[in-house]
Amino acid sequence: MFNQISSSFKEFSDANSFCINDTFYSYKVFGQHINGIIAAIINNPSQNIGIVAYDDIETYASILAALFSSKTYVPLNPHNPPDRNSNIIKQAEIGLILTSRNEEIDSIITDNDATTILSTNNLLSENFTLTIPVINKDQNAYILFTSGSTGIPKGVPISIKNLSSFIDAFFALNYNINENDRVLQMFDLTFDLSIMSYLVPLCKGACVYTVPSGDIKFTSAYSILEDYQITVALMVPSILNFLKKYFDEIRLESMRYSLFCGEALYTDLTRGWAECVPHALIQNVYGPTEATIFCLTYDWKRSEKNKENNGILCIGKPMNGIQAIIVDENLLAVPDGTPGELCLLGNQLTSGYLNNPVKNKDAFFSAIIDGQKCIFYRTGDICFKDEAGDFLYSGRLDNQVKIQGFRVELSEIEYHARDFAKNSNAVALISQNATGQSLIHLFVENFKDTNNLIDHLKNKLPPYMIPSEVRHVQNFPLNVNGKIDRNALQKLIG
Repeated sequence: MFNQISSSFKEFSDANSFCINDTFYSYKVFGQHINGIIAAIINNPSQNIGIVAYDDIETYASILAALFSSKTYVPLNPHNPPDRNSNIIKQAEIGLILTSRNEEIDSIITDNDATTILSTNNLLSENFTLTIPVINKDQNAYILFTSGSTGIPKGVPISIKNLSSFIDAFFALNYNINENDRVLQMFDLTFDLSIMSYLVPLCKGACVYTVPSGDIKFTSAYSILEDYQITVALMVPSILNFLKKYFDEIRLESMRYSLFCGEALYTDLTRGWAECVPHALIQNVYGPTEATIFCLTYDWKRSEKNKENNGILCIGKPMNGIQAIIVDENLLAVPDGTPGELCLLGNQLTSGYLNNPVKNKDAFFSAIIDGQKCIFYRTGDICFKDEAGDFLYSGRLDNQVKIQGFRVELSEIEYHARDFAKNSNAVALISQNATGQSLIHLFVENFKDTNNLIDHLKNKLPPYMIPSEVRHVQNFPLNVNGKIDRNALQKLIG
């Protein structure tokens, strides 16, 4: 990985590395920013460096500077509540924060007395080549913080070995990405899908096109796809629901690789999108943050039937270096075709949550494979493996509930609702009434014929799976990563 990125700066110095807000930055200019920041941080005693994640060249340079200084970077979302960022800083023991907007730091964290704040503006070097560091593969490359069930964000450390293993496994899939490609980066930098979106193109001398953080994400993403004739794009599936009314007008002839991750990818929407990107390999990719970006892939078949479950496209087979198994509630492997929890093993897997032994005990377990003790990660996703070795997604363990003693998979309700509501988004949620009885609430996006929808569900589902309430929502709320915000919908339940 480091060799590939370093080579890009030498070989493609005059080519564009980034396009940010319609401004292009060459590899030479980008390298000068990186080396200027390296000089400023290399001797700082803090191993873990916070980076305030703005959409600008200084922020991306800070990330590369941290990696090439053998530091561990921790992205901080400037739109997070200050208390949350301060909690992350304390958990990660961050002693240095890099920011391109020093004047905003007091609104981003609550207490900066324990940290050094370094402005990355005007930190330029005459040198633009990157010196490959002495690499300790067990050292953390970055720490991302995800939502915690207790309200306290939990840290996921990803090592150099994890990240390098992903890059190697990614290119082992035979993507023919080169210096002529134009790659979309639509994600917040605290979301790990962003890392593939900028590191992969930098390995090949390609140009990264970022979506402005302050704009309407999906509108801006589509504008960039069309205006700059993007050739490689990793996106969240929610964008397809946003774009589906324009499918007849969209024709992205230049797209070569169209990847989707982060949510369930529906077969019907993918079929429509395939017409919009006639020359692209469409791929459904799967993976939790704990397994470094993504680790299973499935290629969309244009001329034959695609594998699906409840209308959700197959998530495919593990990438190189990854093993996947399905286990029952006793963590024992189940036969092919039997649903259970998907568990992962391999070089991309984190060694555990940051300073969180209780969570580690819940999320990881050991098993003997070929006479060796192996540590598996429990994804919390319900899947099953077919006879061909492909994995199909069924839903989340935390979305599998008991109603009147029956085990109910909420994704099945969502599937039948989407089928009737002309493929509108549908989300089923649970609440408890005063007597402790579980009630199903169904939210449907931009579809008002709720009475006929209920009748349809009654013809498809047993009585205990019929929602007690069906509610129309004009537009589903989205979180910062472009996924449907289920927590926001839960708050609408009275």
